[in-house]
Amino acid sequence: MSFGGPTHPYQPPRPPNGGPYPPPPATGPYVPPQPGPAPYGPPPPQPYPPQPYPQPQPYPYVPPGGPGSGGPGWGGLRGAEWPSVRELLRQGQGRISGCVWLVLLAPCTWFTIVPLVACYSFARSARIRAHRLFPPHGHRAVDDRQVLRVQKARAWIAAVMSLLLLAVYGTPEDAVEARELYLMRLAVTPPLLLLSAPVVIAVLFRWASAQTRSAMRVRVRAALRSAGWYIGAVTALPLLGGAIVLLGRDQEASSGSPGAAPWLIIAAALPLVWLLFFVGFATGPAIRTGFNTAAVHLALPALLTGTLVWEFTVISLLAGGLPPGPPVIQVLAVLGGPASVTAVAWWEIRRLRARHGVTLRA
Repeated sequence: MSFGGPTHPYQPPRPPNGGPYPPPPATGPYVPPQPGPAPYGPPPPQPYPPQPYPQPQPYPYVPPGGPGSGGPGWGGLRGAEWPSVRELLRQGQGRISGCVWLVLLAPCTWFTIVPLVACYSFARSARIRAHRLFPPHGHRAVDDRQVLRVQKARAWIAAVMSLLLLAVYGTPEDAVEARELYLMRLAVTPPLLLLSAPVVIAVLFRWASAQTRSAMRVRVRAALRSAGWYIGAVTALPLLGGAIVLLGRDQEASSGSPGAAPWLIIAAALPLVWLLFFVGFATGPAIRTGFNTAAVHLALPALLTGTLVWEFTVISLLAGGLPPGPPVIQVLAVLGGPASVTAVAWWEIRRLRARHGVTLRA
């Protein structure tokens, strides 16, 4: 028994003559269904369009830990720009307890805190200026990791061989002499590099084409400006130091009347401290970049390295003589180091020519 009528689907009444069902009223031209995605539901997955692979740019090289990567704070002191004193105090508000703040703000500690803050501000300002003139990674114009690995391996092998030579054939006097030669190299490297770089650049100008020379001239001017800053800072250090000594002697000879000598000493000491920080932060990058001559030509770092190593060999022979050991060991110790450095430099130039089209001659 059913209460809802017939259970079969509804069908309209048939026409009186028993013909087929009439078609539905046409509202426009009939368009047959097209094959494609269903009108409802998620669209079918589309193939991921291929992306072009980014080609490596050989120049300039920007290191991953360069300026701006670390952000303000103590975590970025090495690779990024140092934070200001205000930023350090702002970050230390939540990390330093109230008792420590009371100790720091006490009048008796101002004589210690104020010089430290002033020294930090001077060091930060000098470091920023030094790294703008001589970028720490400016010598890596082409980031060739294989060349860096070979250079590091050669340096470690040379250090181990020097220690073995001193341990087997050396005496305590030879160890002292080796240390003095190392310190002398550190002191002689900046002026020797300033004298050698123009000679190597002149040779490159002689070999290069006219188009390459025009591009090199602009970069040479920039390198000369940065080298002038360094030379001026190194020259001003003894001048300011001598002025402070003379003012101190005048103060002692004035029999207790202070006058203007203390203020003049302070006025000369402040730039002296800044210049000391500047020379300290600029010397390492300036030597590695050859006073920004690495931007003049991609092969200049290798050429300067090969030139300096032979100059250091001559200076070491004139200053300290032959290393200890038998004659054969002495000859190998004298010629092995510069010969290996020259071979690595020439191999680096060949890789630059093969990979980046860097040529020495027109």
